[in-house]
Amino acid sequence: MSDQAIIRITKEINQIESNADLSIAVDYDESDIRNIRAMLLGPPETPYQFGFFEFTIKFGKDYPQKPPTVKAVTSNSGACRFSPNLYANGKVCLSILGTWTGERGEQWSSAQGLESVLLSIQSLMSANPYENEPGYENANSHQDKDNMAHYKAKITHETLRIAIIQPLESALDILPDGTAKITVEKLSDDDSSDDEDVVYENPFTDLRKRRFLWYYESYVQVIDKESQKDPAPKRPFTRMPFESCGNTMDGHFNYPELKRRVNNIKNKIMEETEDWRVQGLQAVKDEKGIAVNLKHQHEQIVETLKSHKNFSIDLALVDDNPFVWTMTYFGRPASPLEGAIIKIKIHLSPLFPKEQPRVFVDTPLSHIRISKEGVLCYFPRKIEEMRHHIEAIVGVLEEEEPPYDPRTNVNPEAAKLFWGSPEDRRKYRRTIRRDIERSVEEAYE
Repeated sequence: MSDQAIIRITKEINQIESNADLSIAVDYDESDIRNIRAMLLGPPETPYQFGFFEFTIKFGKDYPQKPPTVKAVTSNSGACRFSPNLYANGKVCLSILGTWTGERGEQWSSAQGLESVLLSIQSLMSANPYENEPGYENANSHQDKDNMAHYKAKITHETLRIAIIQPLESALDILPDGTAKITVEKLSDDDSSDDEDVVYENPFTDLRKRRFLWYYESYVQVIDKESQKDPAPKRPFTRMPFESCGNTMDGHFNYPELKRRVNNIKNKIMEETEDWRVQGLQAVKDEKGIAVNLKHQHEQIVETLKSHKNFSIDLALVDDNPFVWTMTYFGRPASPLEGAIIKIKIHLSPLFPKEQPRVFVDTPLSHIRISKEGVLCYFPRKIEEMRHHIEAIVGVLEEEEPPYDPRTNVNPEAAKLFWGSPEDRRKYRRTIRRDIERSVEEAYE
């Protein structure tokens, strides 16, 4: 591969990372940048909603004259076809990749690149994936309509089980056999397919954990909704006409079991977060560099706040532990939270910044960017500097008219009001105001 091609691939990776797209994450082999691993977030309001779908991308010597080779990794160890275009063996059928016959103008061109490939793959994760099957335009019978509904239902189930639950269970080492120490794609023995290990070090583990905390309520809502449609577990999946032997999505529904596992994951992540505090105290005792660095960052931020006479933020360390910060936000005049006293706790990992902070709002606040569990959804401009995290947290709290993005609405009930009718929006604001009044009362009790 020419130096020019390497420069182009590097530029394309940097562009994706700098865009901070909520739906795309990439990682690459430092010894060979031609080998890339990518993760796509399943689009909202589809059967793939907030699932974590991984792909490997390999650039050949003839790039960009020819497209890269792409393989789907999230396939249940080669046992699950996630759509008519995402085969169980990992094949991605896409015209720009040359793996599917498209219309004129849909083929690869050197003007395309890594981001356009990933966005094209993501577009396959549609609200009705049955439409992607050739011949769909002739599908109008009652049987076809039943198949469409059932296909969406089983993709919804398997997205939760395979693209969300399995890798997190493995990363958290809570599989039944207790053998997994790093992320693996492996089924639990209570599920419908044979268990096989595919072990690999995963660069997206921390991202998965943080996003899981954001979307936990959404996952539970989906599980509860689908359970109401058919509460009886163990109902087998229906095989679609286009699913052939070795390239299917077989199994059965078991939403009660999925809910149990989702709750186990949440509890384990919360336990891990609390462990950071203990590990942090030990890091301080051992005079580890990360402990010294975080304490220095805290001191610098506090001094900056004082010098700028910023009285809306108060920062402190819990038990002088630089891995647990408390932040009190005093709502500024004319801001959405005017007069509020909001208590926030910031947990940092001894592996910071590789593992990003987990931020919890202790003061009950019915806010679109704060989950019912108190998890704050925010995006720092630079992940390695805590001052950018503080700025981003404040920015979320003070934002009056956020752009609509369901990927950042981590409180489904609040989001329904905020993005609903004018009366719904007024109800949202009244709810926030009541929360603010309670925050003041509690602060002075």
